[in-house]
Amino acid sequence: MKRFQYRLETVLDYKTQVLDNLKTEHAAIMQNVNRKREQIRGLKDELTGYETGFDELKVAGAPIENYLLFDMCIGRMEKIIDEEKERLSVLKKQENEKKQEVIEAKVDTSRYEKLKDRKFREYQRAAAKADETFIEEFVSNTALRGRRQHRG
Repeated sequence: MKRFQYRLETVLDYKTQVLDNLKTEHAAIMQNVNRKREQIRGLKDELTGYETGFDELKVAGAPIENYLLFDMCIGRMEKIIDEEKERLSVLKKQENEKKQEVIEAKVDTSRYEKLKDRKFREYQRAAAKADETFIEEFVSNTALRGRRQHRG
């Protein structure tokens, strides 16, 4: 019997390649999301430093210019953090969209993989049946030859 060949192998290969590319893109976006989260944590730490300095300044007493300077720094840091949170939100949206694409591609690819598995099992059953038939014919032909040789 001829070797197993899956007619849709090139389609499966293409679908697998698309899935791998989407997974790579998703991983890159996830990396950007994580970097943005780390950046926001750093900015919040910096903001906490300003707030602590401002509190210390209030206790120690200082000229109004220093109060205003700290207030401006704190306000600016809060604005920067808000902007970075918006960017993080955009990245998360991109990540979710890419995740959906990966899921859809995985479902699509798994259809072809399951079909290939089913076709391979059918091939194996047909091959086993062909082998069984061959063995039965071989045994029966051998038995016939043996009987003819005993007679002759």
